[in-house]
Amino acid sequence: MTLEATAPDRPDTMSEASMPTPALIAHILERYHQTHRRELPELIELARKVERVHRRHPQAPLGMGDLLALIADDLEMHQQKEEQILFPMMLNAAGPMVHHPIARMMIEHEDVEAQLAVLDEMSDGLTPPANACGSWRRLYEGCRKFREDLRAHIRIEDTVLFPRFLD
Repeated sequence: MTLEATAPDRPDTMSEASMPTPALIAHILERYHQTHRRELPELIELARKVERVHRRHPQAPLGMGDLLALIADDLEMHQQKEEQILFPMMLNAAGPMVHHPIARMMIEHEDVEAQLAVLDEMSDGLTPPANACGSWRRLYEGCRKFREDLRAHIRIEDTVLFPRFLD
């Protein structure tokens, strides 16, 4: 498994805010879109393993594999819309036509937050039980990193990138 337990370095808000739009979009694509695509399949596989092995444990995160698969599908569709529609519009000075796609992406960001709340609820805030095995602990560590990365991704788009086009 290649998931890292610690959050990788990322630019702070000030440096992101100072990035030109093409560089900021490239940063989002590489740092977040590609990371989510690489890590989510591993988390889904690990969640299904933990569910299978610990299905009788009262704190087993039953349904987490399915939830992560749903998040992965929704996130992939969201990222495709950004990559194929929104970001090219932004890079080609779309003007007011970009307002509707931005509004849609922001609504989808709220939907993701709701999914993350369900993830937290089913896992006691991603806190493994004291007797959890290594796989269970790695699952929750990976999910915490994913959750932090996804929230940082959303924050960058909602507070740095999108406002550039909403004035």
